[in-house]
Amino acid sequence: MLSVVARGPRPCLALRPAAVRSFATETVTSSSNPPPPPLHSPPPKRTRLHPAPRPTRSHRHPTPFPLPPTFGRNQLLPVTDSTRALLESIVADFEAPVRYAFAYGSGVFEQDGYAAKDTEAGPMLDFMFAVTHADHWHSINMNQHPSHYPLHARMLGSSFVSRVEDISPGVWFNTMVKVKGVNIKYGVTTVDNLCSDLLNWRTLYLAGRMHKPIRIIKDDPRVRLTQQVNLTSAIRAALLTLPSSFSETELFERIAGISYSGDPRMLLPAENRNKVANIVRKQSPQFKELYHRLVIALPGVHWSPHSSTIEQDSSPLARSNHLRKLPLELLTRVENDYAQNDQWLRKEADEISYWTKMAGDERLSTVLRNEMSDIVRYPATIQSLKGIVSAGLVKSVRYTSEKVGKWWKSRGSGSASNQSQDKIDPPSST
Repeated sequence: MLSVVARGPRPCLALRPAAVRSFATETVTSSSNPPPPPLHSPPPKRTRLHPAPRPTRSHRHPTPFPLPPTFGRNQLLPVTDSTRALLESIVADFEAPVRYAFAYGSGVFEQDGYAAKDTEAGPMLDFMFAVTHADHWHSINMNQHPSHYPLHARMLGSSFVSRVEDISPGVWFNTMVKVKGVNIKYGVTTVDNLCSDLLNWRTLYLAGRMHKPIRIIKDDPRVRLTQQVNLTSAIRAALLTLPSSFSETELFERIAGISYSGDPRMLLPAENRNKVANIVRKQSPQFKELYHRLVIALPGVHWSPHSSTIEQDSSPLARSNHLRKLPLELLTRVENDYAQNDQWLRKEADEISYWTKMAGDERLSTVLRNEMSDIVRYPATIQSLKGIVSAGLVKSVRYTSEKVGKWWKSRGSGSASNQSQDKIDPPSST
């Protein structure tokens, strides 16, 4: 017998009191107190001379390859606290985002012969800024510091400036400008252009400047890594032009001279003919800090920390190991030079014999020097011509006049240099 059970209506799904209160609170809040709309400042007035840039965004660039804390510590050269504070305050004055910045030249290191009381009579402070996007950077900087740019650059805008900057060697200079009451000159390039030159020596314009002591103000892991490769390449190129035994001064002068070989300014009455020797003599401790660890890490090279004499294995096999690891631009030029000789061994036949024979050739030192000079010559000439565009005619004439004045001063003090080397003020490295 079947029994029928009567069922009442199905009860509704009950909500927990806490959930009801939460939902009610959110509803009331969203309906009665809507969030305030974002505040927007009125857009700045746009003019031809003062273009309104895109706002800068402060963000950190992720590092795809974290470096060990001690990697590249040889690049972190110390300066006095007053100099460090001055350099950092000048770079911090720029609102446009700078990824990597360094100061260089005779106004940076205290042993160059300039005292703090001689700031007005001393050289300009030289800076180099590496940025991510040149057009964006110049847009912001032109709005903040319009007087840093000549009139025609302000009229044509940041796009014109970035296009001129792209011309080899890829640098735009603003010269003879006042920041924090100090006369400075600063170059602007991109991080990509800087790292390319450090690795390949495409122009040696930036890489050559960074062969000499610099003070890093804003660091970047990618640049630090490629700079370590650049310094090692400079050592290899110098070792291939030096005998089996030589002094540390000879090594430093050979490295410092790479960026000046082929520079047309060295042929004009605007640079001290003893500039390389003056730089090395005044900055020898910095050169040793920069290169000593890298030199002793190379196979076949011996350099005691307490000795100024360096010895290297000058056999063709040992030299071939340095030769094969030279930067691509220099190595390609050297190969092309030897390829012009029909009797020369082809690399495809026996690569080991090819490099060993080239490393043992007595012409190699001369070929290396000539090719490095050729790499430097064209970009240095173009950059000198670009200076007329970036600085303007008036500043260019004034800047050149000051350089010629330094040259005459250095000639007049040449005889006195034999009595007291400390009284020589080497010109600013440009």
